Amino acid sequence: MSLRFENVRLIDPEQGTETLGALRIENGVITADGPADRVIDGGGKYLAPGIVDMGVKVGEPGERHKESFRTAGAAAVAGGVTTIVCRPDTDPAVDTPETLEYALRRGRDMARVNVHQMAALTKGREGREMVEIGFLQDAGALAFTDCDAVVTNTKVLSRAMTYARGLGALVIAHPQEPGLSAGSSVTSGKFATLRGLPGVSPLAERIGLERDLALVEMTGVRYHADQITTAHALPALERAKAAGLDVTAGTSIHHLTLNALDVDDYRTFFKIKPPLRAEEDRIAIAEAVASGAIDIISSMHTPQDEESKRLPFEEAASGAVALETLLPAAMRLVHAGHMDLATLWRALSLNPAKRLGLPGGRLAEGAPADLVLFDPDAPFVMDRTRLRSKSKNTPYDGHRMEGRVLATYVAGAEVFNHAA
Repeated sequence: MSLRFENVRLIDPEQGTETLGALRIENGVITADGPADRVIDGGGKYLAPGIVDMGVKVGEPGERHKESFRTAGAAAVAGGVTTIVCRPDTDPAVDTPETLEYALRRGRDMARVNVHQMAALTKGREGREMVEIGFLQDAGALAFTDCDAVVTNTKVLSRAMTYARGLGALVIAHPQEPGLSAGSSVTSGKFATLRGLPGVSPLAERIGLERDLALVEMTGVRYHADQITTAHALPALERAKAAGLDVTAGTSIHHLTLNALDVDDYRTFFKIKPPLRAEEDRIAIAEAVASGAIDIISSMHTPQDEESKRLPFEEAASGAVALETLLPAAMRLVHAGHMDLATLWRALSLNPAKRLGLPGGRLAEGAPADLVLFDPDAPFVMDRTRLRSKSKNTPYDGHRMEGRVLATYVAGAEVFNHAA
């Protein structure tokens, strides 16, 4: 069956445009406009490529009590996310073809979105011995990362990068100097001192990034920094890009919309990794996304159960769920004037798809019909108990938000409808 959306505002991140028009899909792909079997009047709402969320943690294997592929998929479609790219920081880590194939099969069987998987860079994410990158690539790994377990042995990391370079594999790193950041729970400064919380200097991120970029220059590997969160790190990133290194960078939606003062009442839902930064850093990172210096926005969805969060701030687990809150939180950037919708969707959808070699993120003819229909101005109060994730650890609980997903489509099939 063919389907035609009409009277919709089309957000095209590839062209950088926002236009009132129509879009036709057939057999799961976008086609040239024309008559269709079914017509949907969008009522002037916005239609955009589905979000490609790069860096989602799902609890399978090992921690299904925190999040399963079924619940992650339900949260994703409710948030306008049509592709999730899962991190390998599971228990056990995704570091063998067998574990990778298990995760991909579970994702395919249980989630109603496109599910892809990253693999660990070193065995067990322990930083001692690199994984079989070639075998894991053949099994479907899109990238290789030890997530927040920073590889401290520079020789091991350089060898892994060299090997990855030979295979054209993408290495994703977490820029951080682990010696400085060990034991910290907030960003250092006057506020951290007044609250009696152990802090880490923002320069730890810059030091980690500078080391990684030196190794990228030496090895020529394709490299992505998962989260750039401080203004201190931006000059190094910009120099690397200007030098022609194959480097991209991302940031999380939480670092774009929250700041260090939000931990004022010690609420552990605001404890994430890296910790929330100063307001000046938040603004600098938002400006970097708008300019293209930072390429990708992701949820960094990290489910944690109640037991691991209902602890003193220093002892509580880091992380927040964000699959379902990614779009409305991102609307804050538009409403605050940091960027327009086309620029935002470049970072949410087009750039992650391009970096990972996926076909999504576009509205061009022949592109997959993975779409989100949304109202950027619809107001609501976030209630964490209504989230579809198993874990409910969102820092936006009780916040007034704007932006609601009306419907989500994967390969042309409706997988979520807010009115249903």
